[in-house]
Amino acid sequence: MEGIDYFDTFSPVVKLTSVRLILSLASAQNWHLKQLDVNNAFLHGDLYEEVYMKLPPGVTATSPNKACLLHKSLYGLKQVSRQWYDKLSSFLLSQDFTQTLGDHSLFTKHNGDNITIMMVYVDDIILTGNDINDINHITNMLNDRFKIKNLGNLSYFLGFEVARSSEGIHLSQRKYALDLLNETGMLNAAPVGTPMNFSTKVCYQGDPVDDPAAFRRLIGTLIYLTNTRPDITYAVHRLSQHVTSPTKLHHQAAFRILHYIKQTPGQGIYTLTLKAYSDSDWAGCPDSRKSTTRYIVYLGGSPISWKSKKRSIVSHNSSKAEYCALS
Repeated sequence: MEGIDYFDTFSPVVKLTSVRLILSLASAQNWHLKQLDVNNAFLHGDLYEEVYMKLPPGVTATSPNKACLLHKSLYGLKQVSRQWYDKLSSFLLSQDFTQTLGDHSLFTKHNGDNITIMMVYVDDIILTGNDINDINHITNMLNDRFKIKNLGNLSYFLGFEVARSSEGIHLSQRKYALDLLNETGMLNAAPVGTPMNFSTKVCYQGDPVDDPAAFRRLIGTLIYLTNTRPDITYAVHRLSQHVTSPTKLHHQAAFRILHYIKQTPGQGIYTLTLKAYSDSDWAGCPDSRKSTTRYIVYLGGSPISWKSKKRSIVSHNSSKAEYCALS
């Protein structure tokens, strides 16, 4: 039908929690870590829809009203990412890889005592395992099928800087943090020791900010930074609840986080005992009387998953002990 050139567009990508988990395992087991990039990945997908395009410049039609019928995906189509994922995942499954149920972009392959793990984020691929021959074999097969760039040992992935030493793997977003400080004019700001003033309650009261869109962009940028900075997760989460109608108080609190980041822009996480910690305040939000629950999960000495979330239940009972029992 004219004007409709796609049906489905969603394409899964590897979860960042999976990335942190696998890097922790690779560090603990001393596995190899390689990075690949697929050349022109979106051109490999097969189209299921009937899509036509105008003749490109320089092509002369033999008769009027001619158009090109596409057999392969092209950059610019909304479904290209999905079609590429379908092509790659089908190929990996044909090579005896197993797709993880909890993360469809995480693939594993066992060959006797050897294990190979692949994580896919669109056209960026991380390969790890305990046998370099198996890793080289699948790398060569991917190159024969799709043409890839072998980027060698993993060092930079999706804005994450990966530094490996005898002590383990350090994961940070130093360049991302410095770019954020530079864009906000905070590169020369005075550092502070905490991401928020815990004696001040963040609420909906106050004068509105002059540019709410800029505040939302800042919070979105900080949310991505929390992937390696669990120390700012709670503060960023509290501010993210006010992006619809931010006030100048929220703006000041957001810039305090930037002052805190200025102190340690390269701070990250080190990547096997599994430990988890949780905490919850009591009616911490002065506007809704809802509590905020936080948790963090460690694998070894490295945090792999963390979250801060406002509860859906309103805290209206005067007895904290009764509230905890109900929780």
